[in-house]
Amino acid sequence: MKITLLLVGKTDISWVREGLGMYVSRLKHYVPFELVEIPELKNVSALSRDQIKQREGELILKAVKPSDELILLDERGKEYRSVEFAAMLGEKLSRSSRDIIFSVGGAYGFSPEVYSRADSKLSLSKMTCSHQLVRTIFAEQLYRAFTILKGEPYHHE
Repeated sequence: MKITLLLVGKTDISWVREGLGMYVSRLKHYVPFELVEIPELKNVSALSRDQIKQREGELILKAVKPSDELILLDERGKEYRSVEFAAMLGEKLSRSSRDIIFSVGGAYGFSPEVYSRADSKLSLSKMTCSHQLVRTIFAEQLYRAFTILKGEPYHHE
């Protein structure tokens, strides 16, 4: 089983990229982990938000295999405490061999087709977060989940 963080656009804020890189390198000690960045669309000034979401959605769906479990990071998704997220992840890891793809959409979110394909939605907060910043926040939470599962002293509760 592999876990992928599928992103729309490059991580172009240097301190976000550095933090993300740190957690990606830590995650690789626990699970095969891949960061996939779908290129941002070009010449979008003439496109509506829905058209942008549609085109980004096509690229997201092209990156997902039928056998993958697709979990969208979405403000309307299910919220977990860190220990609950770790337990949910641990259950998925123990009962399935499906690869898991967590996806962060572009600035306008996901297309209806991506929502239809998704197996579930996960929210890191009821507040809307920058699609750049959420990358590092999620990678840290994923790392935290693995340390909880392994009983390591990173998480304090």
